[in-house]
Amino acid sequence: MKLSSLTKITKTGQKRLGQGHGSGRGKTGGRGTKGQNAKGSRSLSFEGGALTLIKRLPFLRGKGKNKSFQSQPVTVNVESLNELKKGTIVDVKSLIEQKIVNPNAKKYGVKILGDGKLAVSLTVKLKVSKGALKKIEKAGGKAEI
Repeated sequence: MKLSSLTKITKTGQKRLGQGHGSGRGKTGGRGTKGQNAKGSRSLSFEGGALTLIKRLPFLRGKGKNKSFQSQPVTVNVESLNELKKGTIVDVKSLIEQKIVNPNAKKYGVKILGDGKLAVSLTVKLKVSKGALKKIEKAGGKAEI
């Protein structure tokens, strides 16, 4: 092994502050003297003494204010109802049995939307959009809301 054949290491280690006078960074460890920055760490939310962002924002009080936690119904298009037999009563249970909807749909509910064509007459016992209602009635079915 020769020194010229060794792989080059370009990465330098992190400087360790305050390792004695011989390091050139003894005593104050390169932080200067006194002051807020020399004495230790501050919290991430600290903004130089100004009111923090979290305290400047309004409270989200009351029912239904926080939209991110509200549950929305599972949407199913009219086109996917063509898999069902003629005269079927469409509810959450029948959609789960036919594997059109996940079993989680019981928790959030189901809404039928009017995208696509419907060729089968069905009795729908779910929430239905206006477009879906027209297509269900056009196919000879009915919607009980």
